[in-house]
Amino acid sequence: MDPATTAILRDCTQASDASTMIFPQVLARLAAANVERYHADLARAEKTYYLPNGASHTVPCHRLDTPIAATFCAGAVDAAVRASQAGAITYREFCRRIAQAGCVFYLVSLAGKRAVYYGRCGEAHVEPFPQT
Repeated sequence: MDPATTAILRDCTQASDASTMIFPQVLARLAAANVERYHADLARAEKTYYLPNGASHTVPCHRLDTPIAATFCAGAVDAAVRASQAGAITYREFCRRIAQAGCVFYLVSLAGKRAVYYGRCGEAHVEPFPQT
């Protein structure tokens, strides 16, 4: 992966963590860099970005200040998504809430226009991107 693309991935990760860029802005910047999808691992505090050609790059991100709950609650994940979409919470608060809801990682598919949140036992909550 070329240095310009990895710089964009690092910048998007840091801007999300600092709440200086919101999700639709991140998606637009990643799409412009030809990112197909990314995997956000809450337990490992890292995001791995994938291009259509199979190239990938992993970027460290903020570490949770709360443990990930043992039980997955799709309703609580959904509530955190709604609060984030409304601009009521920061990205870090969003991550804290989905961890408290038992989410261990999530996958964002730019190509599929959805995010899928996963629990420890393979439970999942699928969230289509909002219509614009």
